[in-house]
Amino acid sequence: QVQLVESGGGLVQAGGSLRLSCVVSGSIFSINAMGWYRQALGKERELVASITSGGSTNYADSVKGRFIISRDVAKNALYLQMNSLKPEDTAVYYCNARGGHDYWGQGTQVTVSS
Repeated sequence: QVQLVESGGGLVQAGGSLRLSCVVSGSIFSINAMGWYRQALGKERELVASITSGGSTNYADSVKGRFIISRDVAKNALYLQMNSLKPEDTAVYYCNARGGHDYWGQGTQVTVSS
C-alpha cells in the first residue's frame, strides 16, 4: 500500500503562484511513476504533469511553460510548482502514484480568481 498526502492548495489571484506538495509513505519501492491530476467542477479528471522513476517528465499542453513537476527522493515528496496561474487552472488537484495499482491522495483545492 502507498499513502499520499497533498498540501499547498489555496486561493490565489490570476498571475500568481502556488506550490503543491505530496508526501509519500508505505510501499514506496513499488512506485515507478508519479503525477499530478486535476478535476474541475463538472469535468473529468485530467493529467497535469507526470514524472517517472528515471526522472522523465510530461506535461499537459495547457500547463507547459507554467508548471514544473519535481521530486525529492530523500524526503519521499513530489511537488508541483504552478506559476502564472489562470482562472481555468481552478480545480481539485490530486497526487497520483503508479506501481501495479493507482494510488491517489485526498486532493487539494486550488482556486484562481480573475
